[in-house]
Amino acid sequence: MALKERADLARDGRELVADNRKARHDFFIEESLECGLALTGTEVKSLREHRVNLRDSYARIRNGEAFLHGVHIAAYAPAGPFSHKETRPRKLLMHRREIDRWWGRVRERGYSLVPLKIYFHHGRAKVELALARGKKLYDKREAIARKTSRREVERELRYRNR
Repeated sequence: MALKERADLARDGRELVADNRKARHDFFIEESLECGLALTGTEVKSLREHRVNLRDSYARIRNGEAFLHGVHIAAYAPAGPFSHKETRPRKLLMHRREIDRWWGRVRERGYSLVPLKIYFHHGRAKVELALARGKKLYDKREAIARKTSRREVERELRYRNR
């Protein structure tokens, strides 16, 4: 995550916990939404220690409720045997209207719900959820080529301006 974006989050009363950079590589992000997370106490303590992994995680809507699957929040060591299950499905706190609207979009072919980042906003755990469409391999190659060429141009400009 860029330093500027991290500073913007901190200025807004947000503390970034985890960022899913692979999601931006694997998907086209159509729309994003901030959701609350229903967590246990030991999960919150592990999040505060930044012991979370968003890779290969996704959200699913079942029976009118949204759940986050595949998020690995490490066990909180001081809790011992009373700690939480590390990869359990976690309920997302969303308005009914949002759930219904996103459920309609997810039913369309090729759309997924992907978490982009987890952060604390004024002491409450939040997840930025995105409506995303999967990239094909040639799209990924094109993005990598663009990024490489932009980096080379910036490098040349930096050397010229010395």
